[in-house]
Amino acid sequence: MPENYMRIAVVTGATSGIGEATVKKFVTAGFGVVGNGRNAAKLAELEDELGSAFRGVAGDAADNAVLDRLFAAADERFGKAVDLVVANAGRGLGGSITGTDLSQFEDLLKINVTGTLALIQKAADKMVAAQRDTYPGAAADIVIVGSVVGRHISPFSAAYGASKFAVHALAEALRREIGPKGVRVSLVEPGFVLSGFQAGAGYTDKMVRNFTDKFGPLLVGDDIANAIHYIVTQPPHVHISDIVVRPTREDYP
Repeated sequence: MPENYMRIAVVTGATSGIGEATVKKFVTAGFGVVGNGRNAAKLAELEDELGSAFRGVAGDAADNAVLDRLFAAADERFGKAVDLVVANAGRGLGGSITGTDLSQFEDLLKINVTGTLALIQKAADKMVAAQRDTYPGAAADIVIVGSVVGRHISPFSAAYGASKFAVHALAEALRREIGPKGVRVSLVEPGFVLSGFQAGAGYTDKMVRNFTDKFGPLLVGDDIANAIHYIVTQPPHVHISDIVVRPTREDYP
């Protein structure tokens, strides 16, 4: 017999940083969670730590077959359809426009933009159908993790910021399309969050120390997970469509 989970969530980029913190926040709140990441060993660790409330699906979040497995895994494990998706998977890329490596930029676009679009398309299709019979009795949420550099140009990560401008446009377009059908689409724009993201984006230890000195204390994954949890626990008729979370001392971007 299925356990009585409050919500059934899919979280991509679940093996570190914001994604891992969000998974743990959701499980603590009584949600069943399917998490995705490329690090299968880390997903197995999370399954051991979090128990039956968490199921890991390893693979590339830009791969349609992997995305299909996420929704199938939720049904198999929890016996209920997904009503909450956090599109968090992505990578960074430091540097200016003139210094951007085009091969890395192509990979960035695949993960950050194409992968996000594929996930939210699948989520929207399933949730709109479900909400025809359940809204306003139940909530359905698609939360997209953007960035403050998708709002203001940053000289330190200009090409990455361009990918987040695109993601922000996808979020607003989807909100207008399916909000009237009872599905909430929310954009979360973090400032500087201290995590493994910086190493993957090519930030040096010196750069991170400089940001810490200038803006610190910096955010951590839990800070963004708290904001996401707040968004998705509002009554079904209350929609927080856009939220920016920065370290207090971060003046720009």
